[in-house]
Amino acid sequence: MADGIRTLEKTPTWAVAAVCLVLVTISICIEHILYLIGKWLKNNNKKTLFEALEKIKSELMLLGFISLLLTVGKSPITDICISRSLADNWLPCSKKDIEEMDAHHNGEFEAEIHRKLLSNMTTYRRVLSGATSGDKCEAQGKVPFLSSDALHELHMFIFSLAVFHVVCSMITLAFGRTKMKEWKAWEMETQTMEYQYTNDPERFRLARDTTFGQRHLSVWSQSTVLVWMVGFMRQFLLSVPKVDYMTLRHGFVMAHLSPNSQTNFDFHKYINRSLEDDFKLVVGISPPIWFLAVLFLLFSTSSWKSYLWLPFIPLIIILLVGTKLQVIITKMGLRIQERGAVVKGTPLVQPANDLFWFNRPQLLLYLIHFVLFQNAFQLAFFAWSRYEYGPKSCFHKNKADFGIKISMGVFVLILCSYVTLPLYALVTQMGSTMKPTVFNDQVVKALHRWHQNAKKQVKLNRDSNFTTPGSTRPSTPPHSTSGSTSNHSAQLMSKFHDSAFEQGSTVGTLPRATGVGMNDCPVIDQHKIDVDSTEFSFEQYIELQI
Repeated sequence: MADGIRTLEKTPTWAVAAVCLVLVTISICIEHILYLIGKWLKNNNKKTLFEALEKIKSELMLLGFISLLLTVGKSPITDICISRSLADNWLPCSKKDIEEMDAHHNGEFEAEIHRKLLSNMTTYRRVLSGATSGDKCEAQGKVPFLSSDALHELHMFIFSLAVFHVVCSMITLAFGRTKMKEWKAWEMETQTMEYQYTNDPERFRLARDTTFGQRHLSVWSQSTVLVWMVGFMRQFLLSVPKVDYMTLRHGFVMAHLSPNSQTNFDFHKYINRSLEDDFKLVVGISPPIWFLAVLFLLFSTSSWKSYLWLPFIPLIIILLVGTKLQVIITKMGLRIQERGAVVKGTPLVQPANDLFWFNRPQLLLYLIHFVLFQNAFQLAFFAWSRYEYGPKSCFHKNKADFGIKISMGVFVLILCSYVTLPLYALVTQMGSTMKPTVFNDQVVKALHRWHQNAKKQVKLNRDSNFTTPGSTRPSTPPHSTSGSTSNHSAQLMSKFHDSAFEQGSTVGTLPRATGVGMNDCPVIDQHKIDVDSTEFSFEQYIELQI
């Protein structure tokens, strides 16, 4: 072994201890910072963002497992030898570029020989050829499946990809919420007397004469092609005007809540909570997304010219999603006109899942998730290759590659965060069902207490009905606990009537637990809430919220 390569046997213990101390200190600091962030989110009732933070922690743990596997499997992987003909296929750089880089490195190596002692030659040859595994395969006339240097570079790229994805997702959420802050003033306006006078529910108007009708019910709205063209252009102008926000808010309240909630329900806060809830999905990297990352790596070859088409995929998808959201608003306006040329009060849009692709509003979120990941992949690949190989690498030889990746990455990030995401947060509330985030924190806690009491009562009833051989069943079953539970449930029901939703809108039908005495509860007029059972599980939601 050359003197320039020292193992731990030849390394002073103070050097090893110093490196360990630095690594442990940095890790503890990062862990404590994440703990403080989570504590702050909990104290400020940011439960969905706290869950997103937990998702980030799980991604970091996954990176740790990947790092461990790459370290443990380094020797077995580098010992695999493949033929040179197989290794010359699907190269990220062309053979001409590789020959030029080899000549460049060999020239630097020869110059280094004249300045270094002969004993250092082995070290440089190991760096260039891939150490002992390369020598083993070369003796067989083959090349390593992956060299140790390639494994290290792959390790760095996976880490860069995860970091860029989390950072881009957080930037997108921050910019999107900044844009949505402008809607707060519109929400406050709904509580004023001027708004109630302007939107008199007894006032009759032609649908075309309303402000919403003037924006969406024109000559062009009769043509499907023109509707999509106008929707595409509106992304770059005023994607969410005041009239669209007010009309969609009115339609949501009338469809899912009681009519008297028009001036009490905080629709803006509900949208923010729903967006934070969706952020849990966006910030994570699911198995299908990891599979797509593998495909992107596979097609990043010189023969496929991926730099000419891969960066444009997220741009096309995000423009298509934004256009679809604008078309949905226009279609809701057209349905108003189909129901009648005259409207009473504010134009009433009717939420429906058939407005969305395959009747699934959630599909748009998956597309946004894919766009953010693909965009992060492009930016991470550029930053990683620039750091690992420098500006003279074949990855950056083509100036068009440099310009396309940077310009498309920045443009898609701005478009998605400042235009598409706020539009998505508003329009996806127009589905047939509403999200469980409509419940405020106070009601969630009360429902949780009610649910726990109901479970205890079911268990008590089951235990009291159980008899062993030789034991006698009591003549009169105990009712004290059941009565107290009924009274407690009745009190909760009366509270929910006034404070179930944000600022006083009414609550829908609560789930009943079998065996709980609820017959004594007062009858309360309730407005039905359409919550899809496939999207909302009462038990899971309550247990996750507390």
